[in-house]
Amino acid sequence: MRVAMYYSNKDVRLEEKPTPKIGPGEILMRVEASGICGSDVMEWYRIHKVPLVLGHEVSGVVAETGEGVTRYKKGDRICAAHHVPCNTCHYCLSGHHTVCDTLRKTNFEPGGFAEYVRLPSINVDRGVFLLPDSVSFEDATFIEPLACVLRGQRQAGLQPGQSVLVIGSGIAGLLHIQLAKALGAGRIIATDISEYRMNAALRFGAEAVINANDDVPSRLRELNDNRLADVVILCAGAATAIEQGLKSVERCGSVLFFAPTNKGVTIPFSVNDTFWRNEITLTSSYAGSPADHVTAMELIRAKRVNVNDMITHRLGLGDTGRGFQMVVNAQDSLKVIIEPQK
Repeated sequence: MRVAMYYSNKDVRLEEKPTPKIGPGEILMRVEASGICGSDVMEWYRIHKVPLVLGHEVSGVVAETGEGVTRYKKGDRICAAHHVPCNTCHYCLSGHHTVCDTLRKTNFEPGGFAEYVRLPSINVDRGVFLLPDSVSFEDATFIEPLACVLRGQRQAGLQPGQSVLVIGSGIAGLLHIQLAKALGAGRIIATDISEYRMNAALRFGAEAVINANDDVPSRLRELNDNRLADVVILCAGAATAIEQGLKSVERCGSVLFFAPTNKGVTIPFSVNDTFWRNEITLTSSYAGSPADHVTAMELIRAKRVNVNDMITHRLGLGDTGRGFQMVVNAQDSLKVIIEPQK
């Protein structure tokens, strides 16, 4: 089968690998669509593991089932979670499935930028979801990232009527904007340095946008009745963006660290100003649970979150390298989808 083999952000090669063999309880999925995630282009995080096949925002068709698989059959339309929890450890039992050790070790073979992937039995048991007929393969690639966004907003404690500042209007920021609106947030304001992405933020539900090169807290007060934001969602990992976020949160508000930073980034801040007197909550989130995937799929099916209009590029497997450059450069693109069967 053909795969897009990753060596670096500037070196993604079309290569041949044997189609994975499946065992009992496993599924071979023919990949129809696979989204390029911002984490796929975190070169510092990947470079010591190369070569490898990336891609985890996947959907496709059951091509083959292993012995004992009864819930799925050949021809079923599915999406799959690459990370799944054990459901029995301390973290899972306390509702924190995404910090489970099992979740951090599970994956599928070889990765979504391939014609076929093997879904291990643990993924089949708790990380495979039948797609409704009304959800296209392309739209289904958003189920995993939207699941992550769902968990993030739950961690941030977002409540109806609260004001929200989304820092960074890439695909994650746009999903946060749409979900916050769907969940009844009050005023939603977004930032970015790209005019293209600021316009996208307005198109997908932000009430106003701020150029991130401006004085964001001051502009936020002008737009939000002289108040800062109740919830700040950091969808950009730059140190300057984090500093803006910490200065833009209202008393008793929360800051969600959603995007990772470059390796080794640290941020100094005043403990007294941030915590002691203002009761600010700093929190983070990682991944999404199986239940979050189910909720995300329903939000997409019901069109409460418009994902299809976020897709700006659809490329064949041989153009995966070009797709990576679009995501790295973050210019006139939002979501880039790879279609391995084309």
